[in-house]
Amino acid sequence: MSGSSLPTSPPSLRRYMYLSIAAAILTISLKGLAYYLTGSVGLLSDALESVVNLAAALLALLLLTIAERPPDEEHAYGHTKAEYFSSAAEGALILLAAYSIVATAIQRILEPQPLENIGVGLVISVAASAINFGVARVLMQAGRRYNSITLEADAQHLMTDVWTSAGVVIGVIAVALSGWLILDPLVALAVAANIIWSGVQLMRRSALGLLDSAIPQEERQQVAEILNRYAPQGVQYHSLRTRQAGQRRFISVHVLVPGKWTVQRGHNLLEQIERDVRNALPGPTTILTHLEPVEDPVSMEDIEIDR
Repeated sequence: MSGSSLPTSPPSLRRYMYLSIAAAILTISLKGLAYYLTGSVGLLSDALESVVNLAAALLALLLLTIAERPPDEEHAYGHTKAEYFSSAAEGALILLAAYSIVATAIQRILEPQPLENIGVGLVISVAASAINFGVARVLMQAGRRYNSITLEADAQHLMTDVWTSAGVVIGVIAVALSGWLILDPLVALAVAANIIWSGVQLMRRSALGLLDSAIPQEERQQVAEILNRYAPQGVQYHSLRTRQAGQRRFISVHVLVPGKWTVQRGHNLLEQIERDVRNALPGPTTILTHLEPVEDPVSMEDIEIDR
């Protein structure tokens, strides 16, 4: 049995969460001011989601700190799965925000109120959205680069906020042009529906991660292609298993070689395969390989996870 991983740890991602926290505080202030000036329940819904953004960013910072801890005696495979708890909690907070928006919108439908200072309120809201858009782009690029579901979840949440703000602005403008006050809470309800969808998707991704889902199909295909390169040497393989835990990938495979090979030759082959896989896949990867003689029938008896 051979095993290896990247020689260096991935860079800390906490700096991105500090950026998200700063953006949330700024947008809460701006959107709260916009609601105070206009009295728009749509803008209030926007401000409430920014409060959720702040809570989610603080939680993500805490769990990223845990995820970056090195392996210890009780957690030999590291703490990277902590990222899934962050994205699941963020999904739950999004659903909580949606509930608050729905409750406020229904109350405003029953008791309509005129909007004030619409122009100033919209300018402030658009400025806050521009901040969220810029931060979301930074987080999404970093999340994809470092394969971090926490950063991707926060970026998706911020982008949801951007689209939410766009809907709210449209609703406020529609009220100003038509005089139909009910359009404002109706837009807020549509915003809530969009937020619910985003929250459910985040929680689904987190659940799949905690269930040890395999790495993406394209990456599994890359691993298979690497193993197939050695077929002309009489090398076979089976029991290829993969899973994703936050940023880190885990891969295990049984490699079958001609029985006449020396132990040294078999070991060298496994080392080469592991290097090839690490070079092909981005991010930290832990690989476990098991060497077996291809002629021995027993080598084919442990294909299933329980032999």
